[in-house]
Amino acid sequence: MTTIPPGSTIGILGGGQLGRMIATAGAQLGYRTHIYAPDESGPAADVSPRWTRGAYEDAQALAAFADSVDVVTYEFENIDPSAVETLAHHGLVRPGAQALRVAQDRLAEKRFVCDLGGLTAPFAPVESLDDLEEAIAAIGSRAILKTNRMGYDGKGQARLSEPGDAVGAWNAIGRQSAILERFVTFAEEFSVILARGADGEVRFWDSPANVHVDGILATSTLPAGPAIAAQVEQARAMARKIADALDYVGVLTCEFFASADGPVFNEMAPRVHNSGHWTIEGAVTSQFENHVRAICGLPLGDTGLAAPRVEMRNLIGDEAHQWPAILSDPANHLHLYGKHEARPGRKMGHVTRLCL
Repeated sequence: MTTIPPGSTIGILGGGQLGRMIATAGAQLGYRTHIYAPDESGPAADVSPRWTRGAYEDAQALAAFADSVDVVTYEFENIDPSAVETLAHHGLVRPGAQALRVAQDRLAEKRFVCDLGGLTAPFAPVESLDDLEEAIAAIGSRAILKTNRMGYDGKGQARLSEPGDAVGAWNAIGRQSAILERFVTFAEEFSVILARGADGEVRFWDSPANVHVDGILATSTLPAGPAIAAQVEQARAMARKIADALDYVGVLTCEFFASADGPVFNEMAPRVHNSGHWTIEGAVTSQFENHVRAICGLPLGDTGLAAPRVEMRNLIGDEAHQWPAILSDPANHLHLYGKHEARPGRKMGHVTRLCL
């Protein structure tokens, strides 16, 4: 197993808030970071000493970037896997490109999990309006239509409640390759976040109960209630199967619905995740530190809770301006991402509250 010692440089694809928090965790362990992104700047620029602006399609720039670092990771999944493959020809990349291929394609993701024995919502591929109408007839009209690629925080999705909604939904997603999923009746939403080392060791954090508003994560709360607690072990077993099948190295997140039929897999993210932000103060070792430990071949840290009750709340848009009131409560831990413009629906930061 390759070990990248402290003092080395971690390359990060993407310069958003997740890259910012990975870079911060890396610095705590003695690592330098170098960001590669198509943008001129971003939240990670405040904490990373080096930033290369380049396209993910620029093989020459990627090769030069790979030569300047000791290991490469990524902070979001909307990167062409061929860019990761190019980097892998020049150095060590963790996690690998296969995790991106699966996570980027919702249809491939669902089929991958089903092949591993996981439970998903009934689904059907959609390439045209005729396909959509056939899919509705097959799985029902109470469903959600999602673009097969891209889309996050509720974007690229349209809800249906009756067959007559087909045309509107198809137009709403831009008439592009999609997947239709039947609505799942569930008690709560939760995520399984794990860290997997190159040696196959896996550590799980406690699973939070997640609440979404308008398709955006609003809160993650621990400990979760009995509906989630009863299904966590089964969900963990599925998440571990996914990680092992991908030979995954780093932090992996799988989202589930707690249903009467057991944990229903929703989607995976091959990266650190918003629903794990609470781990910075709420766990003995954060998801960001364990991601650095995993990709660098270090021993994984303790994932236990650091407080009896933990709640993470996202600060969306102008909510970030509430910082004076947030900081007046000593139980709160505030994280602002350094974004210059507070727009509706934009994640500007988060606050984690520990109840001791």
